[in-house]
Amino acid sequence: MKTYMGEWKSGLKNGIPIGMGYFAVSFTFGILAKQAGLNPFESVFMSVTNLTSAGQFAGLTLIASAAAILEIAITQLIINSRYFLMSFALSQKIDPNTSVFHRLIMAHGITDEVFGVSVAVPGKLSPYYVYGVMSAAIPGWALGTLFGVISGNVLPPRLMSALSIALFGMLLAVIIPPAKGNKVIAGLIFVSMVLSLVFTRVQIFASLSSGVKIIIITLFIAGIAAFVFPVKEDTYE
Repeated sequence: MKTYMGEWKSGLKNGIPIGMGYFAVSFTFGILAKQAGLNPFESVFMSVTNLTSAGQFAGLTLIASAAAILEIAITQLIINSRYFLMSFALSQKIDPNTSVFHRLIMAHGITDEVFGVSVAVPGKLSPYYVYGVMSAAIPGWALGTLFGVISGNVLPPRLMSALSIALFGMLLAVIIPPAKGNKVIAGLIFVSMVLSLVFTRVQIFASLSSGVKIIIITLFIAGIAAFVFPVKEDTYE
């Protein structure tokens, strides 16, 4: 049985690649934040408290356009609402007796990648494992933002585009290993990719934000999968 420190170290080890990928992606955000008029402290504070690439880039655009606080808040709620679903999923993997204090800290650190490695943990999920992942992911995102603000426009556009691709590579690294060992997961990933493509091509869905599209696709696929391939209650025991 792993100790709290052992769980933390395991999470930290799995979180290092995430932190490295976050550093590359948030570097771009830091440069854009400087162009929008934010100083290093404001930029890093935004990264540490928000922890979402889509939400931060959207928020930065609204800040630069002098949008109202209410508009910014509503936009963030819509874009980041997919994390509600991730929280619901992780709540089924943790011990029911986990305190509210631990739940709140875990909730703050949930991102697509942190969720990906956490939900793939066999058996029950320890909060300390998630803390380990967060210990690598959050500093990577914050430091990347800081270096981006400091560097300004020094780096060439081609290099910035290359850094942005790191996020997609990181997402692939999260979903491929579980899919290789489970045909159901592999099939669901394929279906989600097809539906995502459909949602980008069909005109009726064009007005929906990326966050809303993700929620619709997630609820649809997860609902069907839960009905067709139900998970036994003792799976996480």
